[in-house]
Amino acid sequence: MARSAGLVRDEVLPTGSKASSTAVRAAMTANKSRDTKPERQLRSLLYRQGLRYRVDARPIRDLRRTADLVFPKARVAVFVDGCYWHGCPEHYRPAVKRSRWWQEKIEGNRARDTDTNSRLREQGWTVVRVWEHEAPHLAAAKVISALERCSATPGSPSLAGSPQPSVAGN
Repeated sequence: MARSAGLVRDEVLPTGSKASSTAVRAAMTANKSRDTKPERQLRSLLYRQGLRYRVDARPIRDLRRTADLVFPKARVAVFVDGCYWHGCPEHYRPAVKRSRWWQEKIEGNRARDTDTNSRLREQGWTVVRVWEHEAPHLAAAKVISALERCSATPGSPSLAGSPQPSVAGN
């Protein structure tokens, strides 16, 4: 598919590339890191509820990690984790080619996720993680619940003035 889309050229791999072929490199570079379908669906539901957020932003300026959605005033960071890239216990299937390399890659992603969660929590952030396979309305309900909990704590911004969140199934 990458070749038919014109993404694959019969070239030599760049020095330092970890791809096993030009086709693999093209397929990997075509993977989206933001604006995936699950992210867009979640954003759409939250926006319809009157909630506003930052997209693909760093919750903590000095931490080189971005959340898919950030609610700065409520200090809530939302991550929509891909089943393959983050090792979903329900859907992850190990790679067949270069399995050791991919296993290390996924384990590294999981370790970084854990580190990100703890660093954000240390700074007073609430972290919401949802899997890409979760129904969008359930993911939205998790986010809204976290926002409501944050607004219920003293000194936190409230959701007052926002439309009352109601998350019906889609």
